[in-house]
Amino acid sequence: MRVLVFVGCMLALEAMGASRRDKALAVRAEAQDLVDAIIRGDGNLNAALSRVHYLGAEGSVSLELAEVVRRTSDPQQLQRIAQALAVMAHANGEAALIYLLTSEDPVVRMYGARGLGQRKSQVGAPHIVPLLGDRSMGVRRDAAKALGLIHFAKAGPALMKQAKAEQELEVKVELLIAAGMSGDKKQAPALEAFLADGSESTQLAAAQGLCALGNKKGFEFAKKKLSSAQSYERLEGLKLFEGARAKEVAPVLTPLLEDKDHAVGAMAARIMYQGGDPKMLDWLVLKSFESIGEAKLPFEKELESLRLQDDQRKAILAKAGIK
Repeated sequence: MRVLVFVGCMLALEAMGASRRDKALAVRAEAQDLVDAIIRGDGNLNAALSRVHYLGAEGSVSLELAEVVRRTSDPQQLQRIAQALAVMAHANGEAALIYLLTSEDPVVRMYGARGLGQRKSQVGAPHIVPLLGDRSMGVRRDAAKALGLIHFAKAGPALMKQAKAEQELEVKVELLIAAGMSGDKKQAPALEAFLADGSESTQLAAAQGLCALGNKKGFEFAKKKLSSAQSYERLEGLKLFEGARAKEVAPVLTPLLEDKDHAVGAMAARIMYQGGDPKMLDWLVLKSFESIGEAKLPFEKELESLRLQDDQRKAILAKAGIK
């Protein structure tokens, strides 16, 4: 009898192993089809990248596309591949993204900077800095955003120098925010001077940069908006803490979790989560679960921006004893 049970178990394990191998082969085959579709330009690129993400095949797809980058002479094909590598932002595509920064095509340079920013690539950061003076407004803007996301402190002086000279308001805003997000506290006095700028957009950008540095004057500027009776003003004040460290802003943002406008509480939680407080993700998931109908929407909006996976949601709910 024991022999039969043992044989049965072995057969079951072998069948499970075969099933897993078959599934892995199917994933690899579909991933290769997606690579071919991206290279050829077949179908919707965003849909293809969503499928890659669902399969968890970013590594293999990035590796394949990275090999094509240096070979292709088709400008449109290069743009598609650059966009795909930027969206996936995988380690296997990092070297290719750095190479894309040297392209003659400003669209390709933009995607190179975006991808490295999303990767928070310390290796790529020094290669992005020269793009702050790029002839293309879009490249300068995306280079600034990327350096802010990377928190590359060495870029602080270059970001502030370009901000002072920049003529395009859209780019100046990103430069000021990135100067703060870089983490270079030496840029605080220059950012404080921009709080008195004639442009409200410039003032807000300088305040956000200062909040990212944990600066008192930036916090004071933001608190004035957070104390408003108007929820849209409180939301505007909250946005000034985007990119800030949770431990520095928690005393200010934690009370807002109980704001009468759920959109304010949800955004505060998401900002603190992205700033390094993992408990805030659990808070968002549980609040969404407890809410009914349209009351769920503010929480789901923030969770969607975080690209929360179903298995993550289930794990959080299970940890709270909810099945």
